[in-house]
Amino acid sequence: MNVEELLRDTLREQAEDGPRTPPGFADRVLAVRRRRRTRRIASVAVAAAVVLTAAVAVPGLDSGGHDVRPLHGVDPKPATTHPAPSAHPGQSPVHSLVAAGRTAMAAYYTRKTDWQSVHDGIHRGIRVRTYWLLDPKSGHYEKDTRWSFVAVAPGLRTAAVLERHLPVRRIGLLDLASGKVARWIPVDHPVGGLEFSRDGTGLVATTYSENPDKQVKMDKIDRVPVSVKPSRTGFYVFDVASGKGSWADVGVVRDDQGNEIQARQDFGFCRDGKTIRGRQSVTPGDRFYDVSGREVSVPDAERYRNWFMGAGLSPDGTRLAGEFAGEKWHTSSWILDPRTGKHLAEVRGQVLLAWADDRSLIAWDIAKGDKNEFHNRLVLVTIGSDKEVPLSGFLKGTEGTVGRWEPVFTDR
Repeated sequence: MNVEELLRDTLREQAEDGPRTPPGFADRVLAVRRRRRTRRIASVAVAAAVVLTAAVAVPGLDSGGHDVRPLHGVDPKPATTHPAPSAHPGQSPVHSLVAAGRTAMAAYYTRKTDWQSVHDGIHRGIRVRTYWLLDPKSGHYEKDTRWSFVAVAPGLRTAAVLERHLPVRRIGLLDLASGKVARWIPVDHPVGGLEFSRDGTGLVATTYSENPDKQVKMDKIDRVPVSVKPSRTGFYVFDVASGKGSWADVGVVRDDQGNEIQARQDFGFCRDGKTIRGRQSVTPGDRFYDVSGREVSVPDAERYRNWFMGAGLSPDGTRLAGEFAGEKWHTSSWILDPRTGKHLAEVRGQVLLAWADDRSLIAWDIAKGDKNEFHNRLVLVTIGSDKEVPLSGFLKGTEGTVGRWEPVFTDR
């Protein structure tokens, strides 16, 4: 398989679980990437395939007037000191806590397509996730098949969960210590995607009229499944402490040619905790809204952030995780100035997933000299250092989902 085939196939695979790419997206990306180094092309494809793993989930509107605060509350002020990294380089998938600095892997999941019917050569199914959640008492990850979507609030005590068969009309608040849902919160508009604000005080829920993870595949045509017609209807924004919130009508976004973009078009919070980001993968790119659903200009801190880069801004806001570089090292990434987009440094790692502190990040990377760009593991990398600390074992398999898992990070 050559580089262009790798990129095209990887973008198709990414589309199964993340934002849906329209027809021809891979070719558009290739038209730009051909002007860059070949190594960068392949690794950006890997980044797009594996990085959309931010911690997500959010309580919905409580039309019954119940208390919707997190079970134990969320401390918006993260600790200033943290224990040494918790690493298990012999485990993949991991069984015990993986953490570094301020950040912990709160959960991980695997993906597969559950094919439900076939007619006239057209297969129809649902792209599903299976989660392993961190038990804060044992420090181990435990399988929990009840949920289609999970996020863990800062502090690793409470998770917001969505049941199977998206979209759903209630959201659970799960006590991670007991594994029990302490409260169900009804919503008026069915929810299919969720995310906490960075400080845990706000919640945004993306609403859909149909399951955004539906898949179709045609015999002798599609090598991998593709998403069906988008059905996004809008989003809720809530204050966690009071449970007050409102719904905004923001439907499907189309690209410059009028095509409907990916079926899953989830919303998330910007760093300011007020602006809502509507994530898209192609032109016109991400769009930004206030809590009422009115489109606003791009916040300065978000201007140079790529949709597929999970780490985003450093905790102090002075650095931005950029795309694959591959110049100083075979696999490395750029650190950018968030105000100008200029390169500040080059750091080890194929793709940057989360900041451990203001100078260190958790990333995917392959071993030195490894030729298989999919044979990666979690590592801790530091700006100004050529060393990296392995945090997990290597992913198994080269494509698809066999032996591959996706981390979910949050502040601890």
